[in-house]
Parts: sequence; structure tokens; C-alpha cells
Amino acid sequence: MARKIGSRYTANQIVGRGSAGTVWLGEGPDGPVAIKLLREDLASDQELVGRFVQERTALLGLEHPHIVTVRDLVVDGNDLALVMDLVRGTDLRTRLERERRLAPEAAVAIVADVADALAAAHAAGVVHRDVKPENVLLDMQGPLGPGGAHPALLTDFGVAKLIDSPKRTRATKIIGTPDYLAPEIVEGLPPRAAVDIYALATVLYELLAGFTPFGGGHPGAVLRRHVTETVVPLPGIPEELWQLLVQCLAKAPASRLRASELAARLREQLPVLAGMPPLDVDEPGLAEEETEEPAAAAEPGEEPVRRRGAVSLVPGAKPDSSRDTHTSMRVPGPDELAGGAHGTARVPRTAGTARPGSARHRAAVRRRRVTLGVAGVVVAAVVGVGAWWASADGDDGPAPADHSTSAP
Repeated sequence: MARKIGSRYTANQIVGRGSAGTVWLGEGPDGPVAIKLLREDLASDQELVGRFVQERTALLGLEHPHIVTVRDLVVDGNDLALVMDLVRGTDLRTRLERERRLAPEAAVAIVADVADALAAAHAAGVVHRDVKPENVLLDMQGPLGPGGAHPALLTDFGVAKLIDSPKRTRATKIIGTPDYLAPEIVEGLPPRAAVDIYALATVLYELLAGFTPFGGGHPGAVLRRHVTETVVPLPGIPEELWQLLVQCLAKAPASRLRASELAARLREQLPVLAGMPPLDVDEPGLAEEETEEPAAAAEPGEEPVRRRGAVSLVPGAKPDSSRDTHTSMRVPGPDELAGGAHGTARVPRTAGTARPGSARHRAAVRRRRVTLGVAGVVVAAVVGVGAWWASADGDDGPAPADHSTSAP
């Protein structure tokens, strides 16, 4: 059912849902628009409304070909809404779920567009704070770029900052999506431009590999990996592109590239990547205690292997447009961040070998245990029989009765 948003806009149809609210297809004085209507409990928060109004100038001033423009911010009774340009297309998550991984040329072209958008935002003093495939829109009506990639536009600027009020994010809380959170956020430092670079590098890794570098399993385990583990190499991509990824996934924010530098360096790689097919890489499994996700199908005779990808913060949630974007999470304590059972760095393995702790590795260990157990039983039996015969030969007593049968 259509509803009025302020005095100038009409929301006609819900096209998406998230933890912050709903996205509507709407109409305004200048034609179709997208309206992000925040939840009622957020709209009733006077502190958040004040922050909303304060951010108005900064958000309305963000204009760039690769940014979804915010046209208006509406505060009307219980309605708190961002009115944005309508992009005719889909989001990057939808494409990634359909294709699993992209050809390197298309992946790099898309990420370079987003880096351009971040460069403009950072120059204006705005940090996105929630860069991920769900917030990258692909304009299906725009001209095709390298690798057949549609123009990419970054959306949802300012939403994370609006929701991140002191009342909601005390020292023990985090705003963001675990797979893409920079280590400094996990450690409680204020988010600066470098957190967007880390998140965007994570997106590029995911587009190339089909899974995020530190994702999978319980959100707490994901946060620990961001702080303690090193990224596993991706075979088959040019060394210079890999070094770009490593630099932008650095634990130290100062070591990462600026958005403008990242965009330029990525575009330098496009000629080298032309015609390269999607990577063929194995998706690592997880130790059983690191995940509660259902196991994926495996080859006959093998245990199911648990897959790693973007983590749903809502147990049992299915991957759709209702994914949670801004969810409060507990920050791990120093002892947890030190690693414990999950703090050891994972290292790349050669083809055909199982990662320690993976389902396949555990199955192999169990098979070895069974084999050793059977061998132990056989050895014990042989020793026992030998001892019995020895005692029988040296026994002066009557011979044992013969229980065999014979023909009459």
C-alpha cells in the first residue's frame, strides 16, 4: 500500500529490507526515487533525529558518478527517510550469488568504480563504514566497461554513522558487518577512511575467490581472524594485483592505500587481466567448533565440507535482501583476540591436502585411528594365541579336550 513520506514523496512498493529499515520504490516531484525508511524505533530516538539533521548537508553534498545521490532527508512525525536516486539494476551481492566469483577484469573494474566513489566521499570528510556487496549497485542501463562490467555505484552513505550513537554503541559494541570489518574497529578504535579501504579490499578478494578472506562461522571467530590472521594467497592472479590486495588488507591503517591511489592502481591492472577466466580456487573448510552453518554436499565417501562466505548475523537467516547491515556485536576481549583455539594463522596448502581442523582432515584422522585400532587388536590377538600355545606345550597336566567332530 502506498504511503506519503513528508509532503513531497510517495512510497509505493517495498523493494528491499534490512536491519535499519525498508527500501521503497517511490515517486517525487522529479520522478521515480528510492526511499530508505528507517525503523520506527530509530525515528523515535530524538538523539538520532538530531544527528540525522546534522548530517543532512554532508550527505546532500555527496555527488559523484559512482555514488547513489541522496536527494533529500525527511523528518516527518514517525518517519525518518533518505530519498535517493533510483538505480535500475541489481546489487553486487545478487550477481555474486548467481556467478559465485567474477572474472578478474570485471571484478577489478567494479572495485575501481567503488574506489572512485570512496575517494570523493573521503575528500568531503565522509566515511562510509559499511562497504560490502549489498551496498554496491550495478547500473544495468549504463555502458558496459572492462570485462563486461556494468557501472558500479556505492549506496547507503551515512546510515552506519547515523545509527552509531553512543547510546547504542558503548565500548562493548560494534556497528558493521563482520566479514568486512577492519581490525582497528574490532579493537575499539574510531573508524577513519582506512576502514573503507580494508572493506573494499575484502570485497575484491571475495569477487575473485568466491569467499571472504576471514569470514565464516561464528561472528566472534570472524572478528578474531581480522586481528590475528594473515590473508591466504590467491593463486593465478598477477603478483602486482596480489600485492595491492595485501597492502589494503594490512592490519595497520597507515599501511593501506588511499582510495584515489587504489582506483588508479587497479585500472593499471585491467590490460593484464583482459580475457582471464574466473579463478579456480578451493574454498577452505572450517573446524566444527567455528561454525553452526549446515555442511555442504561432498563427494561420495567424503565428509561434508563446511563452506565459508559472508556470515549471516541472524541464526537461520537465508541470503536475501533482508540481510542485517547494522547489528550490535560484542567486542572480543584481549584473551580472545590473542587467538586461543582459533588464533593460529591459516596457511595455504597444496592441492589434495586437507587443512588441519577441516572436516576432511578430521575424517582422515578418524580413519587413521580406526586403522591403528584394528591393527592393535590383531597384534594383541596374535600375542595372546602365542602365549596360549606356549603354556599348552609346557603343561604336564591332561591335554585339553577335543571338541571337534568326526564322521562316524
